[in-house]
Amino acid sequence: MSQQEGAGDLPLKGIKVIELGALIAGPYASTILGQFGADVIKIEPPGEGDPLRKWRKLHDGTSLWWYAQSRNKKSVTLDLKAPEAQEIVRKLAADADIVIENFRPGTLEKWGLGWEQLSAVNPDLIMVRISGYGQTGPASQRPGFAAIAECMGGLRYVTGYQDRAPVRTGVSLGDTLASLYGVIGALIAMHHLKANGGKGQYIDVALYEAVFAVMESLIPEYSAQGYVRERSGSSLPGIAPSNTYVCADGQYVAIAGNGDGIFKRLMTAIGREDLARDPELAHNDGRVRHVDLIDGAILEWTGRHDLDTVLQVLERAAVPSGRIYTAADIVNDEHYRAREMIQRFTLPDGLPVDMPGVVPKLSATPGGTRWLGPELGRHTAEVLREIGITPEQYQRMRDAGIA
Repeated sequence: MSQQEGAGDLPLKGIKVIELGALIAGPYASTILGQFGADVIKIEPPGEGDPLRKWRKLHDGTSLWWYAQSRNKKSVTLDLKAPEAQEIVRKLAADADIVIENFRPGTLEKWGLGWEQLSAVNPDLIMVRISGYGQTGPASQRPGFAAIAECMGGLRYVTGYQDRAPVRTGVSLGDTLASLYGVIGALIAMHHLKANGGKGQYIDVALYEAVFAVMESLIPEYSAQGYVRERSGSSLPGIAPSNTYVCADGQYVAIAGNGDGIFKRLMTAIGREDLARDPELAHNDGRVRHVDLIDGAILEWTGRHDLDTVLQVLERAAVPSGRIYTAADIVNDEHYRAREMIQRFTLPDGLPVDMPGVVPKLSATPGGTRWLGPELGRHTAEVLREIGITPEQYQRMRDAGIA
């Protein structure tokens, strides 16, 4: 798949987004908006740019993650500590729809770029503010990364096995959740502004709250019954059977047989009609009481068959199940390919590289990738020219290290 040249009929065409910040939570929020046509102007410090450019695996000195997360963005270099650069940001914000930032609370205010200052030049502005602990409260000034937010939000405590230290997920989940809530908030605010005649507003997203918001029944269970959910390894507490089981070839299969009808089909498929007919196991509450018996029966069966055989039997029985995918499994999976979730692009040196497709899929105006993450400052002259900065002014700013 080649890179697209224009926004075409993308649904957010004409929406201007200014991205202030670095790394993951704020930038990923603008990535989502950019995939659906928003004009995203990413402000980076001159010299090194966003630290993400050097995170994880590099190719020719640039992070492969950068190429994915910064696609469809225009890179503009500005030293936000410089008054001249701050004035440029205010000019950009005056004509913007959304500003997204993820600095520690108070940082932008110190530079004259906080909510009060920017909304004064653009009353319709929507500002997404993502931070570790939110804009208010006693912890608001603490430095916050997703790893800490996942702990405070309750996720880390319930992840892993009880006889070992809590573990993290393999990705920066707290950042991603905060990004999604930031985008949801921005779109809600845009609807309020355009459909209801409202005013601009800011969206306050805390990393720990984004994690906390997806913790399901964690708090009601504690409040009503004093129950503290503990780590449960690969199983799903209170829902049975739902676990990961080892097969005869040493590979693992995930099986979710927790629906009443699904459970009966699963037990029949593995030759345990006695359990399928047992009235005590007909509903989830009974199965939870006997989860060790059920898991033992499943494990005994998977232990006699290789993974492919297990999957074939369970697919015929319409039981939700699957292998544990590696990156190689994903890239080679025909369903991923059919859904265009693996898309091939070309890096600046000509190297072909696969990138994740766009989520969600819109039937009439699907999102897309117009270009991969750009080189540092690639669009500075272009963007500054649009707000009246002359070539001479731009060169002077470059010489002074401001742009």
